[in-house]
Amino acid sequence: MTNGKNLWGGRFTSGADPSFAQFNNSFRFDRRLFEVDIRASVAHCNGLIAVGVLKAGEAEKIKTGLQTILERGLSNDTYFDELDSEDIHSFVEARLVELTGDVGRKLHTGRSRNDQVATDLRLWVRGAIDQVLKELRATQQALLDLAQLKPDAVLPGYTHLQRAPPILFPHWCLAYFEMLRRDRERFAELRKRVNVLPLGSAALAGTSFPIDREAVGRELDFESISGNSVDAVSDRDFCVEFVSDCSLVMVHLSRLAEEVILYSTNEFGFFELSDAVATGSSLMPQKKNPDSMELVRGKAGRVFGHNVSLLTMLKGLPLAYNKDMQEDKEAVFDSFDTTHSCLEVAALVLRNVKVNEEVMRAAASQGMMNATELADYLVRKGISFREAHETVGQIVVMAIAKGVELGELSFSELRSFSSEIGDDVFDVLALDKTLATKSVAGGTAPERVSEALAVAHKNL
Repeated sequence: MTNGKNLWGGRFTSGADPSFAQFNNSFRFDRRLFEVDIRASVAHCNGLIAVGVLKAGEAEKIKTGLQTILERGLSNDTYFDELDSEDIHSFVEARLVELTGDVGRKLHTGRSRNDQVATDLRLWVRGAIDQVLKELRATQQALLDLAQLKPDAVLPGYTHLQRAPPILFPHWCLAYFEMLRRDRERFAELRKRVNVLPLGSAALAGTSFPIDREAVGRELDFESISGNSVDAVSDRDFCVEFVSDCSLVMVHLSRLAEEVILYSTNEFGFFELSDAVATGSSLMPQKKNPDSMELVRGKAGRVFGHNVSLLTMLKGLPLAYNKDMQEDKEAVFDSFDTTHSCLEVAALVLRNVKVNEEVMRAAASQGMMNATELADYLVRKGISFREAHETVGQIVVMAIAKGVELGELSFSELRSFSSEIGDDVFDVLALDKTLATKSVAGGTAPERVSEALAVAHKNL
């Protein structure tokens, strides 16, 4: 193994203590910036040509060297292990000097590691956003596909984990679809704020070479360039926002996981996970455990922790760059890895879940969940809602005492509580009628859910 020379050694007359050198080293994780570092270096090289720092022949030699480094790194993992480097930036420069000699040392003209790493990280996060957007869409599609498998299925709604008015199963699927739709919007908005070029800011004051930053930005597909060199190298709010958006995705996935886990229990029996996304017990052979979604639920916490870590790391930093900011990368990388894998697994589970329609319908028909519908019926007869609520509460007491549902009470028993109750009351108490009346926009009436599904498909 050879040693990659530090980018900052000229001031120093002795080497760093090995323990500190290891503590200071970021190569084990920032090597993930390898491809974007090469890409940004090529763009910077072109910027140096335009201002006469590099001659055409020198620049061609540098770009050929960078391409060779890229190809070797992508084709051979051990390529990274052959050089003891402080970070990915010193690794690339050392490799470039190996290939090109002293001309390779000219590439760093007009830039600092401060604006170099800020540029690399923005390029990487931009790519990560695109990948998360793709996975969010795939999970939404899985929700729509599941909804269309059981378009007429009904399940109980819940508040406080107590049964509430019934809803269509596709309506339940669409609730999570909407959460993920907002997640996609957040990432799309974030992408615009990430897509700003810091390169040219140098250490903090800007470079003294008249590099055309706009041209460099266009080459790297940035929409704009940073307006303040100090801010460009010293903030990581885009990292915080990325991890925060990942945290919200994980909140939504965790809630979905919780319900899939709950509905897969024998006590509910609404869902059954296929063998592809469940595990067994080492002791109890009858068990089928929803480990896939339990892990999704559990992994949410690590992303939340990264969010707090980034906020804490930044909150007291003086301007401009401080080495504390090296802590940004592991938080960002792991948040992406976790969110990406959890989205993949959630979509996989949704494609491997059996929906027990009969069990759900039976549950939606029990527990007097049509009590609100009966109260609304009385309101339409001219009774105030408060009085109707009180009356239906008394009817519920009778039904509980008799051990029956509201619709199983006789007409005379119902009418004894209000003379406004007519023989049309049983139509009102029927499950399908209960669903049909929720026809307000966004409601669970079949025609509204059908419309919402069409809009959801269009959204994708």
